[in-house]
Amino acid sequence: MTQSLPKRNEPFRVGETALLVVDMQRVWLEPGADPGHPERGPDHYFYRQTASQTIPNQERLLAAARANGVEVLHTIIQSLTEDGRDRSLDHKLTPIHIAPSLPEGLPVPSLAPVGDEIMLPKTSSGIFNSTNVDYVLKNLGVRYLVVVGIMTDQCVDMTVRDGADRGYLVTCVSDACAAATQERHDIALKAFGGYCWVTDTDTVVARFKALGKAA
Repeated sequence: MTQSLPKRNEPFRVGETALLVVDMQRVWLEPGADPGHPERGPDHYFYRQTASQTIPNQERLLAAARANGVEVLHTIIQSLTEDGRDRSLDHKLTPIHIAPSLPEGLPVPSLAPVGDEIMLPKTSSGIFNSTNVDYVLKNLGVRYLVVVGIMTDQCVDMTVRDGADRGYLVTCVSDACAAATQERHDIALKAFGGYCWVTDTDTVVARFKALGKAA
């Protein structure tokens, strides 16, 4: 007998759904805080986009997730050591180093973990490559993984692809992600769209609320 396969956009299930917030840190989101891009002023596309759309949409998703029994996880780029000696070779070459003691390395206040929500530091683009997130998600019984964050064409991209390869039904909320330019954001969504269900904040918020009603 042929086993029927799930659809990428099938309804989420109570107790099997998680929202993963990727790299929404002050150092990347506050103008002037990112040492790698000192040329970006407060009027740069990225800061305008994240302030006007990405962050507000994530705030809505977090509120809906927390109110309806959806597991919430956060990941941030952060070294385990103050001098960054534990970083990946790629982060050393780039260079990217966020020390554990750096306040700007934490999420922006409105997106910070609440209660005992899990936050995993990573030193790679893909959270599955430098953390135990796969182990954690499986322990939590998660099958439906909803991904939001920055950058769409970098860390979000790798999270989506790697999650799909590990057997999760991945959803990417397109208007709750951002890249350095609109073009890079759009191209990334088209490139990894085959690995996930690409949808919007309104749709996912409605699905989270439906979980609460079903519980």
